[in-house]
Amino acid sequence: MSACTTGGSSPSLGSGSGSSSSSKPSAADASSTVLGDSTVAPLVKALPQKSIAPATTMQLASGLTPPTNRWFSGLVFGDTAMAVFPFPISFQETASGFAAGLPTATGTTNTLFGEAVQQVIVGIGATSQIVSRYDSVSVTLEQKAGSSVVGHTTLAEGSPLVSYVAAKSQTATLNAPVTDTSKSGSFTRGTLTAAGQKWAVVTSGSFSASGVSLASGQSLVLFPVPVGTSPGQLDTLTAAAASPLASVRTAYKATSKGQQTSLSYLTAGRSKTLVVPLPHQGDAAASSGCQSLTYRTIYGTVPVCASTGLTFTTPTVKPTSSLDLTSISAADTATLKSQLKVDVATLPTFATDTYYGGKTLYRAAMLLQIARQLGDKTSAATLTAKLTAELDKWMQPGGCTTRGQECFVYDPKLKTVVGLVNSFGSELDNDHHFHYGYFLYAAGVVAQNTPSLAKKWAPVMNLLAADIATNTHSESGEYFPDTRMYDPYFSHSWASGYSEFADGNNQESSSEAVNAWTGLSLWAAASSDRPLAAEAAWMLSGEAASALAYYVNPSLVGSQFDGFDHSMVSLNWGGKRDYATWFSAAPSAIIGIQLIPMSPVSSYLGSARGGGAAHIQSLVKTALSAGSDATLVDYVLMYESLASPAAARSALAVAKKLLSTDIDNGDSRTYMLAYIMANASK
Repeated sequence: MSACTTGGSSPSLGSGSGSSSSSKPSAADASSTVLGDSTVAPLVKALPQKSIAPATTMQLASGLTPPTNRWFSGLVFGDTAMAVFPFPISFQETASGFAAGLPTATGTTNTLFGEAVQQVIVGIGATSQIVSRYDSVSVTLEQKAGSSVVGHTTLAEGSPLVSYVAAKSQTATLNAPVTDTSKSGSFTRGTLTAAGQKWAVVTSGSFSASGVSLASGQSLVLFPVPVGTSPGQLDTLTAAAASPLASVRTAYKATSKGQQTSLSYLTAGRSKTLVVPLPHQGDAAASSGCQSLTYRTIYGTVPVCASTGLTFTTPTVKPTSSLDLTSISAADTATLKSQLKVDVATLPTFATDTYYGGKTLYRAAMLLQIARQLGDKTSAATLTAKLTAELDKWMQPGGCTTRGQECFVYDPKLKTVVGLVNSFGSELDNDHHFHYGYFLYAAGVVAQNTPSLAKKWAPVMNLLAADIATNTHSESGEYFPDTRMYDPYFSHSWASGYSEFADGNNQESSSEAVNAWTGLSLWAAASSDRPLAAEAAWMLSGEAASALAYYVNPSLVGSQFDGFDHSMVSLNWGGKRDYATWFSAAPSAIIGIQLIPMSPVSSYLGSARGGGAAHIQSLVKTALSAGSDATLVDYVLMYESLASPAAARSALAVAKKLLSTDIDNGDSRTYMLAYIMANASK
């Protein structure tokens, strides 16, 4: 059993939905650091130091590593803090304090809305607010009046609580009167109703006509009361909410049932608190304490539970890098051999930015895998030579001192590695897992049996891995934040670096995120890094599970989904969910962006959790109904082949005639045909 822990000590958790199991420990245990400071320090120093991104304001305490790509990044970057979505609530800074709300989930034709709403508004006399502490799931704001600290507010995904702790004596004002007050031990509790929503208020201070009186160290905790809560249930909920939330500790381990995630919600009193499991975590994620009470959200109707945390297991996904071509026919083999020679002879020039550069490396690497499998030594040698030469160029630590492209620098302000020729806002930390996943994948394939290449490329390739996967167990190292964009609560990544959006952070291509952790796994194998391999397996498992649960085959049961006309979602945010893309309105693009690049790992898309054959055929029919706009249609045909051998044969007939201009630059006709043929032969 491999295990890893992030954050401070915490109480033990119940068994959760991933029942306990045991197996022989591996080299990656709870003490294993993944690409920590001592490893990356000399590598960082060998890169040119340069900030490419335009200067930005950061509302961040001194000494903290900038937390890009988090659900709460909108509180940090820019002159004005944005609304954030610590699921299931929303939170916004105000001129003198903060406001929280339980978003109303509503469906329209192409969008599910759960916009931020100001229901309960708290005034604390603050004139400024900065992020003073964070981990992968929670964040703490420090509020000041002038230069004097007024208090601290902690929020977390999976917690409906807003936890405020006073740093000095004060009266916190509320926008509605507190009623039904009662005393329980050292805490006083009551409720208020604002904007049609009842909120519970629990304090170690006291209620007064003007608000809540707090001495230094006393707390004010608020949470939305679920519809239908009985007086007895409210007593249970408020008792669990009394101690303010302080942080969340993340741990993961491999078990016989899959990859287990444990989130410990730590309170000031180290007591139970309120937690909200997501649908993909399973009914037993909180292990106990659920009250048959729920919140209606854009991600489903979810329970509220009194527990110490959440523990859940996602199926392990094997990071394979090659197709199974052992059963394809002799005729198909001949077709592939012929097409491979064409694709190798016409191999396009490698792109020079980090996104398309990575994709073109990945494309050539998949051709190399097929050449190896088909026994085409000439093509394999040609591809190996070209890939090695191009990766050699990218992997030169000092490359950017002599040229302006195909090289990386370290940004000491954002604490990130960025390509000198950036794309899609990568200088702002956007999409780094998408970009670097392709590099890691290609390097893992080329160097899989050549340790000398892995050793040669490690000084830079390990920095690409560290940029997206460092894990110091202290939430951030000196050079990178821990698991920069991977969210262990949602089990998926966030793509925007600064997240300066009213709807929170977002991620579009779940499949490219899956590809990123596959690439990380392949590089870990090639470089013999067992702690990195254990972490990559955990993230790959989670990302694939969330891709199916929230993108490809989401459960859309509930009245909040009425009016939404689709059976999949292609762009998830904190505060909305879209059937749309950033780049095209074509159905083939909307569906295809959840498929790209259809690596061998993409068989998870054909699983029962992915909806099965009927769901695949339905999405394919929609994608192919767009007429002349066939963006990403090659991936749609490959996806169709997962439905059944008969569907694969039908897709193969179309794929053979597909125009070259309709094949994506991360794909090739050889790989497309091989993928479909492999499924047709099953």
